[in-house]
Parts: sequence; structure tokens; C-alpha cells
Amino acid sequence: MPEEPEQSHAATPPIELPKIVRFEELARCGEEIWIEFSGQIYRLRKTRQGKLILTK
Repeated sequence: MPEEPEQSHAATPPIELPKIVRFEELARCGEEIWIEFSGQIYRLRKTRQGKLILTK
């Protein structure tokens, strides 16, 4: 009986998980942070109801 050729098992790249940062870590001194992106300034703030609002 002829031998079957060995199958190569290519290594699959590791799955990259998204980086999770708690809002409280970013906004250590308050309820909002300012973000610069592509030359624009954005404000991310936490509402009294515990939701986040991003405004330009």
C-alpha cells in the first residue's frame, strides 16, 4: 500500500482581541475626555444616565 504524503499544517495567525480600556481609566479626573483624531477634536462624555456621548 503506498504511503500518503504528509500534510503540512500551516500555523494560523493568532487572533488579535480588541484592546479594552475602561472609561474611568481614561477620564480619571472627571466625566469627559477630549480626543484628537485626524486634526479634529472630539468630546466623549458620560451622561447622568450612565451613557456615553461623542460630539465633534
